[in-house]
Amino acid sequence: MELNPVTSIEWLDWDIISRLGVAAILGLVLGLDREWRGHAAGMRTHGLICVSAAAMVVSIMALYHQLDGPRMDPLRLFEAAGAFIGIIGAGLIVFSKGQLHNLTTAAHLWLATMVGIACGAAQWPLVAILTVVSLIMITVLRVAEDKFGKEDRNIARSIGRSPDE
Repeated sequence: MELNPVTSIEWLDWDIISRLGVAAILGLVLGLDREWRGHAAGMRTHGLICVSAAAMVVSIMALYHQLDGPRMDPLRLFEAAGAFIGIIGAGLIVFSKGQLHNLTTAAHLWLATMVGIACGAAQWPLVAILTVVSLIMITVLRVAEDKFGKEDRNIARSIGRSPDE
Protein backbone atom coordinates (compact mmCIF):
# COMPACT_ATOMS: atom_id res chain seq x y z
CA MET A 1 0.00 0.00 0.00
CA GLU A 2 1.35 3.40 -0.95
CA LEU A 3 0.74 6.25 1.47
CA ASN A 4 1.40 9.96 1.32
CA PRO A 5 4.79 11.14 2.62
CA VAL A 6 5.02 11.66 6.37
CA THR A 7 4.76 15.26 7.50
CA SER A 8 7.54 16.01 9.96
CA ILE A 9 6.92 17.89 13.19
CA GLU A 10 8.96 20.85 11.89
CA TRP A 11 6.08 21.50 9.52
CA LEU A 12 4.05 22.60 12.52
CA ASP A 13 4.70 26.29 12.15
CA TRP A 14 3.08 29.58 13.04
CA ASP A 15 1.02 29.59 9.87
CA ILE A 16 -0.88 26.45 10.88
CA ILE A 17 -1.10 27.52 14.50
CA SER A 18 -2.53 30.90 13.45
CA ARG A 19 -5.07 29.35 11.07
CA LEU A 20 -6.36 26.88 13.64
CA GLY A 21 -6.00 29.26 16.59
CA VAL A 22 -7.93 32.07 14.94
CA ALA A 23 -10.64 29.60 13.90
CA ALA A 24 -10.94 28.28 17.47
CA ILE A 25 -11.12 31.77 18.99
CA LEU A 26 -13.60 33.09 16.44
CA GLY A 27 -15.75 29.98 16.81
CA LEU A 28 -15.94 30.60 20.54
CA VAL A 29 -16.78 34.28 19.96
CA LEU A 30 -19.46 33.37 17.42
CA GLY A 31 -21.04 30.93 19.87
CA LEU A 32 -21.01 33.40 22.76
CA ASP A 33 -24.42 34.88 21.94
CA ARG A 34 -25.97 31.42 21.62
CA GLU A 35 -24.41 30.47 24.96
CA TRP A 36 -25.73 33.59 26.73
CA ARG A 37 -29.22 32.90 25.46
CA GLY A 38 -29.13 29.25 26.50
CA HIS A 39 -29.47 27.74 23.01
CA ALA A 40 -28.57 24.15 22.20
CA ALA A 41 -25.33 24.96 20.35
CA GLY A 42 -23.21 27.41 22.30
CA MET A 43 -19.55 28.36 22.55
CA ARG A 44 -18.08 24.88 22.62
CA THR A 45 -20.14 23.64 19.67
CA HIS A 46 -19.34 26.70 17.55
CA GLY A 47 -15.67 26.58 18.53
CA LEU A 48 -15.34 22.88 17.74
CA ILE A 49 -17.09 23.20 14.40
CA CYS A 50 -15.07 26.26 13.38
CA VAL A 51 -11.68 24.75 14.27
CA SER A 52 -12.69 21.41 12.71
CA ALA A 53 -13.56 23.11 9.44
CA ALA A 54 -10.22 24.94 9.49
CA ALA A 55 -8.38 21.70 10.20
CA MET A 56 -10.23 20.03 7.33
CA VAL A 57 -9.06 22.75 4.93
CA VAL A 58 -5.45 22.67 6.17
CA SER A 59 -5.41 18.90 5.83
CA ILE A 60 -6.93 18.79 2.34
CA MET A 61 -4.59 21.56 1.13
CA ALA A 62 -1.57 19.70 2.51
CA LEU A 63 -2.70 16.44 0.91
CA TYR A 64 -3.35 18.23 -2.36
CA HIS A 65 0.24 19.46 -2.42
CA GLN A 66 1.75 16.21 -1.12
CA LEU A 67 -0.04 13.99 -3.59
CA ASP A 68 -0.69 14.41 -7.29
CA GLY A 69 -2.72 17.62 -7.01
CA PRO A 70 -4.61 17.54 -10.31
CA ARG A 71 -6.04 14.11 -9.43
CA MET A 72 -7.62 15.43 -6.26
CA ASP A 73 -10.80 17.45 -5.94
CA PRO A 74 -10.56 19.83 -2.97
CA LEU A 75 -14.10 21.10 -3.65
CA ARG A 76 -15.40 17.89 -2.07
CA LEU A 77 -14.40 19.52 1.20
CA PHE A 78 -17.31 21.95 0.85
CA GLU A 79 -19.66 19.12 -0.02
CA ALA A 80 -18.63 17.16 3.06
CA ALA A 81 -18.84 20.21 5.32
CA GLY A 82 -22.28 21.11 3.96
CA ALA A 83 -23.61 17.59 4.47
CA PHE A 84 -22.24 17.36 7.99
CA ILE A 85 -23.54 20.73 9.13
CA GLY A 86 -26.86 19.99 7.43
CA ILE A 87 -27.26 16.90 9.59
CA ILE A 88 -26.36 18.80 12.76
CA GLY A 89 -28.63 21.71 11.82
CA ALA A 90 -31.55 19.38 11.07
CA GLY A 91 -31.08 17.77 14.46
CA LEU A 92 -31.18 21.15 16.18
CA ILE A 93 -34.34 22.47 14.53
CA VAL A 94 -37.46 21.71 16.54
CA PHE A 95 -41.12 22.44 15.72
CA SER A 96 -43.15 22.74 18.89
CA LYS A 97 -46.52 24.35 19.62
CA GLY A 98 -46.61 26.19 16.33
CA GLN A 99 -43.09 27.60 16.61
CA LEU A 100 -39.78 26.73 15.05
CA HIS A 101 -36.84 26.69 17.44
CA ASN A 102 -33.06 26.79 16.87
CA LEU A 103 -33.31 27.85 13.23
CA THR A 104 -30.90 30.76 13.82
CA THR A 105 -28.53 28.50 15.75
CA ALA A 106 -28.47 25.99 12.88
CA ALA A 107 -27.78 28.78 10.37
CA HIS A 108 -25.13 30.21 12.66
CA LEU A 109 -23.35 26.84 12.78
CA TRP A 110 -23.16 26.92 8.99
CA LEU A 111 -21.57 30.37 9.23
CA ALA A 112 -19.11 29.09 11.85
CA THR A 113 -18.21 26.33 9.41
CA MET A 114 -17.52 28.86 6.66
CA VAL A 115 -15.42 30.99 9.02
CA GLY A 116 -13.42 27.86 9.86
CA ILE A 117 -12.95 26.99 6.19
CA ALA A 118 -11.80 30.54 5.46
CA CYS A 119 -9.38 30.41 8.43
CA GLY A 120 -7.96 27.10 7.19
CA ALA A 121 -7.44 28.62 3.75
CA ALA A 122 -5.92 31.80 5.31
CA GLN A 123 -8.48 34.00 3.58
CA TRP A 124 -8.18 36.66 6.27
CA PRO A 125 -10.30 39.41 4.63
CA LEU A 126 -13.16 36.91 4.26
CA VAL A 127 -12.69 35.80 7.89
CA ALA A 128 -12.87 39.40 9.12
CA ILE A 129 -15.96 40.26 7.05
CA LEU A 130 -17.80 37.07 8.02
CA THR A 131 -17.06 37.58 11.70
CA VAL A 132 -18.15 41.22 11.78
CA VAL A 133 -21.31 40.57 9.77
CA SER A 134 -22.17 37.60 11.97
CA LEU A 135 -21.69 39.49 15.21
CA ILE A 136 -23.82 42.37 13.92
CA MET A 137 -26.58 40.03 12.76
CA ILE A 138 -26.65 37.87 15.85
CA THR A 139 -26.34 40.58 18.52
CA VAL A 140 -27.17 44.05 17.20
CA LEU A 141 -30.15 42.96 15.11
CA ARG A 142 -31.65 41.14 18.11
CA VAL A 143 -32.69 44.55 19.47
CA ALA A 144 -34.66 45.32 16.30
CA GLU A 145 -36.08 41.80 16.22
CA ASP A 146 -37.33 42.10 19.80
CA LYS A 147 -39.11 45.37 18.99
CA PHE A 148 -40.85 44.24 15.81
CA GLY A 149 -43.13 41.28 15.26
CA LYS A 150 -42.25 38.89 18.07
CA GLU A 151 -45.78 37.42 17.82
CA ASP A 152 -45.43 36.92 14.07
CA ARG A 153 -43.03 34.05 14.77
CA ASN A 154 -45.88 31.80 15.87
CA ILE A 155 -46.88 29.90 12.74
CA ALA A 156 -50.21 28.65 14.07
CA ARG A 157 -51.27 32.15 15.15
CA SER A 158 -50.28 33.64 11.77
CA ILE A 159 -52.59 31.19 9.95
CA GLY A 160 -55.48 31.83 12.34
CA ARG A 161 -55.32 28.79 14.68
CA SER A 162 -54.56 28.60 18.33
CA PRO A 163 -51.09 27.17 19.17
CA ASP A 164 -52.72 24.21 20.99
CA GLU A 165 -54.54 22.90 17.88
